[in-house]
Amino acid sequence: MKVTIIGVAGGSGSGKSTLVSKLQEAFANDDVTTLCHDYYYKEHSELTYEERTRLNYDHPQAFDTDMMVEHIKALKSNVPIAHPVYSFVDHNRTDETVPVKPSKVIIVDGILIFENKELRDLMDIKVYVDTDADVRLARRIMRDVRQRGRSMESVIDQYISTVKPMHEEFVEPSKKYADVIIPEGGFNSVAVQMLIQNIRSLIDAQ
Repeated sequence: MKVTIIGVAGGSGSGKSTLVSKLQEAFANDDVTTLCHDYYYKEHSELTYEERTRLNYDHPQAFDTDMMVEHIKALKSNVPIAHPVYSFVDHNRTDETVPVKPSKVIIVDGILIFENKELRDLMDIKVYVDTDADVRLARRIMRDVRQRGRSMESVIDQYISTVKPMHEEFVEPSKKYADVIIPEGGFNSVAVQMLIQNIRSLIDAQ
């Protein structure tokens, strides 16, 4: 089975998840799997909760990207994997894993997935979601307060101390590796439909 790997990158709160959801819907009949880079945050059980809250989660070294690369290679070779589960409430991995079977389409989602060359080279199509910083911050505040139990103050502090500088150092420069740049991500219906047609052509040509 030929596997098509689609990478979706962009800043935190850019609209990646919305775009990924639309791609999942469009290719549901083609057997699609999504792997989020967030699943692969490193485990830090040796640290206290307070120490874990102070880690920089927006730096490439926060992720076990080597594990993600090996998992994608395995799936491309039709070998099942079990990806880790990360708790944003506890700032640590859980004891659970999620089994994943090989599929025809694999969507790889994450802010830093274009920063790593080995991971980048596994992708057939690389999409960067480009959204204004103020919009990304507003979406991040709503998500983290509503879904992850954070205070607005802690979200803003984290944004200023790590998210913004790491975006400028690692995420924004990785845009140059994208095959397609979509302003506003999944909220850009015209661009999404063009992307879906492009991916469909690639799959049908196999």
